[in-house]
Amino acid sequence: MDLILPDQGGFELYEDLKAADINVPVIFLTANLEEASKVHGLEQGGDDYITKPFSYAELTARIKAVLRRADYKEDLNLTKNVRVNTEPFDFCGARVTPVRLELAFPDKQTLSIGRKELGILSYLNEHQGEVITRKALIHAVWGQHADVRSGRSTSTSSRCARSTRGRASTSRISGRSTAIGYIFDPKKVSKKGV
Repeated sequence: MDLILPDQGGFELYEDLKAADINVPVIFLTANLEEASKVHGLEQGGDDYITKPFSYAELTARIKAVLRRADYKEDLNLTKNVRVNTEPFDFCGARVTPVRLELAFPDKQTLSIGRKELGILSYLNEHQGEVITRKALIHAVWGQHADVRSGRSTSTSSRCARSTRGRASTSRISGRSTAIGYIFDPKKVSKKGV
C-alpha cells in the first residue's frame, strides 16, 4: 500500500480497513526514508515497509515472506472468532474445548462439533443476555464479507441447539428473539431471554 494516495494517506486507509474488520497482509510502499514513518507503519500493524526504489525481485521476496507469515497466523483460526488456542469454556453445563472441537457433558459423554457450531457457541457465550442480530452473528463467525441473506446461521444454530438439548443443564440455550436475532441468557438477565 502506497503511503501517498489520491484520496487519503496509506496509514489512514489501513486504519479504515482495520476498523471495517478487513484483515489482509499489508506492505507499506513509500519514498519516505524517515525512521519514524517506518516505525509508525510497523507499529500500526503493517507486515512490512519498503522504501523506493526497490527491485521487482525484492518486492516479490517480501510479498512471499509476508504471505508465509499470514498463512501461519490464519492456521490457528478455527473460525473468524475462535482460535485453536482459545481456552475451554462452559456452555449450559457442557464443557466446550475448541482445540478438540468437542462438547463434554457432565455424564462424561462427548460430542464432536463443527467449526461454525463452535464459533456460534463461543459468540453466544461471550455476549450473554444480549440480543444478537443474524448479521452480527454471521459476521462474527463467517467473516465480514459473508452473505447475510443465506440461511446458514439459522440452520447451524438449530443443529447446535439440538446437539446440546437434553444433555446440557436446564438453562435454555438459544433461539430466535422476535425476528430480531438470537439470545443466550442462562442467568435470565434479559426479559427477552429464550
